[in-house]
Amino acid sequence: MQDLDIFLKTKRPGDNLPGEAASLRWLAEAEPDGGVHIARVFRVDETELAIERVHETMPTAASARAFGRALAHTHAAGAPWWGCPPDDWVRPSWVGHSHTPLVLDETQAAPNWGTFYADSRIEVFAERLSDRGDIDAAQRAVFDRLCDRLRAGEFDVVQPALVREAGHTVARNHGDLWGGNVMYDGGPTGVTLIDPYAQGGHAETDLASLAVFGLPLRADVVAAYDEVSPLADGWRERVGLHELAMIIMHAYKYAGGYIEASVNLARRYC
Repeated sequence: MQDLDIFLKTKRPGDNLPGEAASLRWLAEAEPDGGVHIARVFRVDETELAIERVHETMPTAASARAFGRALAHTHAAGAPWWGCPPDDWVRPSWVGHSHTPLVLDETQAAPNWGTFYADSRIEVFAERLSDRGDIDAAQRAVFDRLCDRLRAGEFDVVQPALVREAGHTVARNHGDLWGGNVMYDGGPTGVTLIDPYAQGGHAETDLASLAVFGLPLRADVVAAYDEVSPLADGWRERVGLHELAMIIMHAYKYAGGYIEASVNLARRYC
């Protein structure tokens, strides 16, 4: 271990290091089939997680396009149901300091993406914001109307082509794919991914998350993704809907302008 270039992560309150390791390993299963490079796990226990140290480089269009192609293959590894945790997940029934719900039991899985997204990504946080007094009844009603449309399947679309061709309805998602977790390294897949909330989801959610706080050369990433695994028609119009999960989660964690931003985003789709 002394000869390995490692990054040692020490447990902070609320961290689930074994869960993070399970997420990294699950995503890494896609690498032999062209998936994105995932930070290697060397060891983990309840207090420490040792992973590969990533040496960042300047982003290039070539690296961005390599990332887009590789991400399409990671998603195509698939997942058994909406909101499922990674293999070897033991506990708890949520991820992150936000306590974003996971669906541990397949018998409790939603029948369609919209129901999963409404129940486990939007309504859960709208209820917390309402209970805390951060949103009023009229604002809560905005989220309720959107959730009704989601559950009715009005926004359900097929997964990108490679996910479908692999026989999956549910994609294998990173789950927290904002720019800070995408580390350009100049390697074969352009980047190394870190800090996942890995789960079964819609590939469009991962892609939209890249836009929330910005990612250098994101347009190249998405264009390359779409070339190898074409997205469903109208995907651009759904970006804000898929961003909402991350925005409303931040509203719960940090309040401030995220609250208004989440309400405004929901209003666009309700």
